[in-house]
Amino acid sequence: MIKGTPELIAQRREEIINACEQLYKDMSFKDITLKEISSVTSFSRPTIYNYFETKEEIFLALFEREYNRWNEDLERIISDNEQLTRVMIAKKLAYSLEKRQQLLKLLSMNNYDMEANSRAELLTDFKIAYGKSISNVRSILDKFCPEMDAGKKQSFIYIFFPFMFGIYPYTAVTDRQKAAMTAAGVDYNYQSVYELTYSCLLGLFGEK
Repeated sequence: MIKGTPELIAQRREEIINACEQLYKDMSFKDITLKEISSVTSFSRPTIYNYFETKEEIFLALFEREYNRWNEDLERIISDNEQLTRVMIAKKLAYSLEKRQQLLKLLSMNNYDMEANSRAELLTDFKIAYGKSISNVRSILDKFCPEMDAGKKQSFIYIFFPFMFGIYPYTAVTDRQKAAMTAAGVDYNYQSVYELTYSCLLGLFGEK
């Protein structure tokens, strides 16, 4: 049993998640270990096991936090606006994802490993945050696009959320990858997260 007040436990979990986030900026998922994570916290590796059983659980907690941050942005779109055109919705959603590049990286690169190697209760907590993002996007459509019927809103959700899995690889391209594309004779127009997302959303809204 973990000792300490709920506040202290939450603080320690947050420190571990922050350490994982720091390492993930420069290291790949497969190269990050619990030993690496412990080296940038005030805890030993055995102590980390009191809070997370695997590195995937730590990443899943980071993933959940990223969804919660995106949900805050989505909820501000709903609360801070009385009316929005479809073009304006596309711009605001695209901007909200532009700020969440770590979310997109986790989605595209490590989603399966995190979910497959985490305890059911932690996976459920993560799915709550994920489900809330779907609900928030649906609420945006309900509020600002009342003319869309339920079927079209459902189709929008089922296209947009899978689309998010592919944003990161198309926008976070290294010089080495670009050189390989050039050598292969592939003529590709690289876009930012905002540009790619905005273009997709305009298409979903029928504004292109």
